[in-house]
Amino acid sequence: MKAGEVRGKRFSVFGGARSGVAVAKLLKRHGARVFLSDKAAAEKMAQVAVELEAAGIDYEFGVNSERVLEGDVVVLSPGVPSDVPLVKESLAKGLKVTSEVEVASWFCMAPIVAITGTNGKTTTTTLTGRMFQDEKRECVVAGNIGTAFSQVVDQVGSDGAAVLEISSFQLDHIESFKPKIAVWLNITPDHLDRYDHSYEKYIESKCRIFKNQTAHDVLIYNVDDKTERSYVEKLAPPSVRKMAFSIHSKVDEGAFVQAGHLRTRMDGREEVVIGTDQISVRGMHNLYNAMAATLAARVMGTSTASIRATLKNFKGVEHRLELIREVNGVAYVNDSKATNVDSVWYALQSFDRPIVLFLGGRDKGNDYSRLTDPVKKHVRAIIAIGESADKVTKAFASIVSVVTAANMEEAVKIATRTATSGDVVLLSPACASFDWFENYEHRGRVFKQLVRELSPN
Repeated sequence: MKAGEVRGKRFSVFGGARSGVAVAKLLKRHGARVFLSDKAAAEKMAQVAVELEAAGIDYEFGVNSERVLEGDVVVLSPGVPSDVPLVKESLAKGLKVTSEVEVASWFCMAPIVAITGTNGKTTTTTLTGRMFQDEKRECVVAGNIGTAFSQVVDQVGSDGAAVLEISSFQLDHIESFKPKIAVWLNITPDHLDRYDHSYEKYIESKCRIFKNQTAHDVLIYNVDDKTERSYVEKLAPPSVRKMAFSIHSKVDEGAFVQAGHLRTRMDGREEVVIGTDQISVRGMHNLYNAMAATLAARVMGTSTASIRATLKNFKGVEHRLELIREVNGVAYVNDSKATNVDSVWYALQSFDRPIVLFLGGRDKGNDYSRLTDPVKKHVRAIIAIGESADKVTKAFASIVSVVTAANMEEAVKIATRTATSGDVVLLSPACASFDWFENYEHRGRVFKQLVRELSPN
């Protein structure tokens, strides 16, 4: 569907979180007849009700009724699984079921830089946006990063850029979404509870980011990731321009590391961007993120000098290896955004000090065996938290001390007793947060507040 075809059409928006509300308001502004449904209790949705009423949008709370099926198009918020009964019924009736990011793209005048991957999306999206901003290019930074694409799509013109963090959930029901630049950072098992516990289905969802690309577009991908590389070779459109990035080998076109420098090779011209020791955010995972962002920015015309300055000054993102403070010689680090095993693997490589690790939450089908060696090497003790505490204990009790905490406050108290000067207390849970918290941001904020309240000896 195109933007000009929206007027007068009936849209049912399924889910009243920020993306659902934003797309409902966007569609209403463009003349659609919009109905929003969310099964959350009405008292929890009071502020949303105020927004919808002000926009003239019909809604229901506390139930997902058959009225959803009266729309011509059903728009899913990212948090709504594809296997809920009303979604299945919508598909069975032949209704078009699509995603918020798909709808927003109909109205986007700017070229889209879409960034996906299991890990590193938020850092790379933020860094790419900063590169554009530092060179005074108009851009919006949105998507899974916290600001809905639908909320800001009207704020950027054709000379700007829309830099989007894109999750697999947002890609599940795209139809015409076509980024000018698609960036695929990496792939490891995650969210398998949403994909029938099938890694293959999860990967195929990620591959949708490039399915509509043509010869005028660019696909930036991690050639060091063997699984990702094989899917790019197998499924990427033959005509799309491909740029690889690698830490381990030189590439024909893309970014690589050689003699301690991040280099690019584009259109036959090789260029030194920056010494790897000058990049402000540390760790191998951040070097990959920096290469991907550099390529996206260079394709969009950002100067190498400006990119270099951004890489020197970028301080990272909240909830990702965020140093809160040191107390009695112990560093407290918030890595609440680490919601899968691979994120924790990278986090553990980032410290050369003993770690007291907070691990657990709402499990997504995690296989903790990948962490066995880094836990043996880096971790002094594990504090098991959340619904998966028993699973964490079973996975690690034979190799390291594991203590279960009943809540975050108790976890911080145990960590304070356990850690000694020179240690790191690291919240890097490998799990979703919805057992104890609203989201990973809420989990991180609670942890940070508790740490700020600690008194030095």
